[in-house]
Amino acid sequence: MKFKYIYLLLAAIGLGLTWYYNIQFYMTAEDTSLANFIEQTVTTIPAKSISADISVVAMTFLVWMTYESLKLKIKYWWTVIPLTFFIALAFSFPLFLYLRANRLEQIES
Repeated sequence: MKFKYIYLLLAAIGLGLTWYYNIQFYMTAEDTSLANFIEQTVTTIPAKSISADISVVAMTFLVWMTYESLKLKIKYWWTVIPLTFFIALAFSFPLFLYLRANRLEQIES
């Protein structure tokens, strides 16, 4: 098995885990608005810490991904940007690593 498929597995896990909890929120919360969802992420100091941590990681990833995509001429790289916000960083980051691994294979062969 090629290593790049581990990235796809991690993307699937990231999608499954994050959306499992998103669905739990929408099934149990009285106020299911996006504003309430975001407000819930900063209600405690540990939640604020995790939110800040993930925000910096997401920004760093998007900057690096853009640079790397342009340098390697990765097709459709820009689709990862909305996926990061609409699905999850835990999904989009390993998905991009898979796209990058595919491109590197093309370049090397």
